Amino acid sequence: MLTFAQKLVILDSYPELERKNVSLGRVNYHFEESQHDKKTVAFHLHPNGNGYVFAGLLRGYETDDKGFVNIRDFSESELRSLLEASITSLSVKIPEAPVLGKRKKAKAAAQGETLWKDSEGNELTLRFEEDLWYLYAGLHLEMAFETIEEAKEYLAEEGFASEQA
Repeated sequence: MLTFAQKLVILDSYPELERKNVSLGRVNYHFEESQHDKKTVAFHLHPNGNGYVFAGLLRGYETDDKGFVNIRDFSESELRSLLEASITSLSVKIPEAPVLGKRKKAKAAAQGETLWKDSEGNELTLRFEEDLWYLYAGLHLEMAFETIEEAKEYLAEEGFASEQA
């Protein structure tokens, strides 16, 4: 478990986050460049080690009703991974995706975009943008991955298969 001071050092290392001291020695971090109404990335970091990071636009995290994950027992790598995914998810405002025909699907695949489906007919789109692989469910960003291998492994674990154009 990271100490309060270690968590602050990690969060302070993200220049896009603005530190805000709040009551009872707690600290929040805001992302003012957020493309969503949500601006708070880290919430109520407390000297006792408790704190929360926003993951409401991400999959794979157990969140409270406001979309926050308790980070009390996170390692440095887990915390950094969550922070980066949270910032990324808040950085992107997804426009409504058009319905793609077969030709457009083939073109999208050639440009680093693939459609994935599970046995229940759920669809996810994997898209390469700005050195990262982003996974979308319709207009919503679900996850971000550093490599295509990580993305494909996650999709396979979740029961999704690539659709061929």
